[in-house]
Amino acid sequence: MGDFGREPGPIWDEYDWERFLQQQDEKTEKYMELLEKYLDDPRRDEIIAREMGWPEALDEDDWSAEVDALAHEDWRASEEEEEAPSSELDSFEHHSLYRAAFALTIWIDQLFDQQPALQNEPAAVKLATHAALASAKLAAALSDDDVEEIGMTIAYLKRALKAMTVAMEAAAQLLSEKSIVAQQYAVLQKRLFQVRDGIISLMGEYRGEWRRRFGPESFRG
Repeated sequence: MGDFGREPGPIWDEYDWERFLQQQDEKTEKYMELLEKYLDDPRRDEIIAREMGWPEALDEDDWSAEVDALAHEDWRASEEEEEAPSSELDSFEHHSLYRAAFALTIWIDQLFDQQPALQNEPAAVKLATHAALASAKLAAALSDDDVEEIGMTIAYLKRALKAMTVAMEAAAQLLSEKSIVAQQYAVLQKRLFQVRDGIISLMGEYRGEWRRRFGPESFRG
C-alpha cells in the first residue's frame, strides 16, 4: 500500500496508523464540507486552499495535488482496486474472508431487490452502507502483507470490525421493526457473524505476527 507520504522512521503499529487514518478522515470531511459550501464561488479553490492550510497551493496557484489526495484518497477502496496490479488484487479478492464479506453485500443487494421498500428504511440503508464499508476496509487490509505495514493492516481490520458491529445493530433493528422476517434475519445474522468472527480471528493472527517480528514488548494491546 505504500507509505502514504509519511516520513521514514520507526515502524508504525496499529495505534499509530489509527491516529493517522483518523486525521486523514478529518481532513477529507473538512475538504468535502468546504467544497459543498463554496461550490459556486469563483474563488472556491483559493478559499479552500486557505481554509485547509495549504500555503504552497496559495503561493503557486496550484493545489491539484492536495485536492487529488483527498478527493481520491487510498482509504476509499474502490480507487485502490482500480489502480492496483492484478497480483495485488489477487491477494485479497481470493481471500476467504473478503469473499464472505463481498457475498454479504450481494445478499443484501438481493434483499433490496426483493423488498424495494427497504431502500427507504434508515436501518436498511445503514446495514447496506456499513456492510459495504467493511468489505472495502477488508480489501485495504488484505492487499498488502509487507512487514512494515502490519500495523496499518490491523488498523484497517479494526475499522472493518467497527463497520460490521454497526451492520449487526442495524440488522437487529430491522427485525425489531418487522421490516424483515425471522428467517431472513437468521440468514443475515449468520453471514454477519461469519465476517465479524473472521475479522477478529485475523486480527489475532496479525497481532501474533507483530509480536513474533518485533517482540512482545513492542505490542501495546
